[in-house]
Amino acid sequence: MSLTDVVAPSPAPENVAALVGERLSLSALHQLGGTLGGYSFVKVVVDRENAEIHFLNDARHSFHAIYIGEEILGVTEERVRAEIDSYNQDFYHAPDRRFLLGILARHPQLLSLETVEVDTMPAALIREFHAFVARYVDPALPLVFKPANQLQERIVREIPPGELPRVFAHELFSTAPFVPLNPGTATGRLRAFRTEAEYRAATLDWSDIIVMDRVPDDIPRLSGIVNARHTTPLSHTNVLATGWQIPNAVQVGALADVETRGLDGKWVEYTVDAQGLSLREVAEPASTEPPRWYAQRVKLEEPESEHSPIVNLKRLRATDRYRYGTKAANLGELHHVLAHGSQRLLGFYQVPRPPRENLLPYLARLLDVPAGGDLLAAARRLLDDHVRVPRGIALPFSLQRRFLESSPRIQQAIGKLKMALELDAREIEPLCVELQGLIRSARLPGALAGEIDSALVSQLAGVRTFVVRSSSNAEDLAGFSAAGIYESLNHVTTAERIFASVKEVWASLVSVRSVRLRRQAGISLDECYMGVVIQEQVAADFGGVLVTTNPMNRADFRTVYVNVSPRVTDVVEGSALPMQYLYSTVEGGGRTVSLGDAVSDLDSRAHDQLQRLAIAGRLLQGHFSPDYTFDSPVDVEWLADGEHLHLVQLRPYSV
Repeated sequence: MSLTDVVAPSPAPENVAALVGERLSLSALHQLGGTLGGYSFVKVVVDRENAEIHFLNDARHSFHAIYIGEEILGVTEERVRAEIDSYNQDFYHAPDRRFLLGILARHPQLLSLETVEVDTMPAALIREFHAFVARYVDPALPLVFKPANQLQERIVREIPPGELPRVFAHELFSTAPFVPLNPGTATGRLRAFRTEAEYRAATLDWSDIIVMDRVPDDIPRLSGIVNARHTTPLSHTNVLATGWQIPNAVQVGALADVETRGLDGKWVEYTVDAQGLSLREVAEPASTEPPRWYAQRVKLEEPESEHSPIVNLKRLRATDRYRYGTKAANLGELHHVLAHGSQRLLGFYQVPRPPRENLLPYLARLLDVPAGGDLLAAARRLLDDHVRVPRGIALPFSLQRRFLESSPRIQQAIGKLKMALELDAREIEPLCVELQGLIRSARLPGALAGEIDSALVSQLAGVRTFVVRSSSNAEDLAGFSAAGIYESLNHVTTAERIFASVKEVWASLVSVRSVRLRRQAGISLDECYMGVVIQEQVAADFGGVLVTTNPMNRADFRTVYVNVSPRVTDVVEGSALPMQYLYSTVEGGGRTVSLGDAVSDLDSRAHDQLQRLAIAGRLLQGHFSPDYTFDSPVDVEWLADGEHLHLVQLRPYSV
């Protein structure tokens, strides 16, 4: 029997709690369950005491625990919620547990069975669970077990495949036809590009929705993105899409679908949600009004460019951003937290998460703190033992101003660019290119070069290799991310290369792309300044990006998303597809989402490092949150060696 041969009965009414003790047909799976990421799923409960299986009606019961309480144990929902931690201990961790809980999902060629991510089910129960469920599902598709966490992945690898058919999450993810990256709805003109050359030759407008295999990081501001090949939610392109609040998704085969339907160049309504994406052709509007964001001008804090010294990063605090830029100020704040601690470190865990009063008991277990122990001290120990910030110095805005004022030709070019921006002239792009060339080629005055050299000698003596990073006042703002639009340079060694790299960073403030994006956001060139961070380049085994949220499920407060690559620049530039992980900062434990371009997963020691990184990121989220909900996630670039996690950048992550 093929899947298309199944005749669907009438939908299961919401007052039907579950299908109990009966075989689950593929059509019944659709009617009882829900849809996530384009896949149909149904929740499963095996009652070992009564040798009975329950397939839950998702419309009635979205939580296993509530169903078991109400329908099997005769316990009210209110009581289950009030005692949820005790019930969860019995359901997911007790060695003699009565119930086995899981999710059954339909994929194109198979059915997968997995437990809840926090489940510590041992090998014997995994075998029992799979064998029991297999007796009650339609044999039209094979049933395989899908490990829900890295602990289960290790357990399953010890079981012969002939005894337990299995599939790993990263194997399914790599073939998933749809991945929601940023939900939303937009209306615009669809533009499909089969090659990057086609994209480069096109003129894009804010109303465009573009479809490509993998969208380049230098996109202008537009209305929507469709990637026809897999990418990562943490690439610069997707960080920008999140900040711009535009729909963004991976849809394998999207280019072929657009061609078949003749949508290229047509106006469409584009929607992305957890279930899938849709492209619906609509009538071209008679006139296009400027988008809402065009009228929402971004306001910059008043900068200080008169005179500030070159300083060690350790001397900066977050409030120094108006003199040294956001990146430098946040690195200084990190140094301060590591040196002196912070009362805000526990903030995320202190707020209520109904039905829980707070998450402090979970943090205590993660940090191995006994009841009544000092959690704040334990949090500080974790950071002290494992987290470092590379040494560095910060060049202020005033140094850039002095350099620009030292060259009459640069001043003249700046005046021309400002005039062109005021008049909305066609010459803006060539003027940007000309100005960048002048900044790169101009001689750095001896006094300025001496100040930089003196600071490097006194503050970073002995460092062999440096990283030169941008630190502008026009980035990491509400409504203006600027991810990836300013320059940072690695592997810088000689004084000559340091001076050239500093000028390259200054020049990136007037690149065509940065000027265009700031102009769209209403940020005047007069308001923009560029500081520079010069740091020790740290040798590392691997690196990546962490965001303290789950970009593909914003309602998930437990987990954080981690990208890993042998080179951190591969992650943020999108030049290679990184490994992708989810780590729980509540119950603990990780999940391998994708291996990217890697041939094998990291070892258990590296996974332990990533778990510590996840917890450290959550603690730092508390310190850097702008309010007292402590819910504002942070974006952290990091490197890891055998002993330590080196944080090289921290900024807000827009949701």
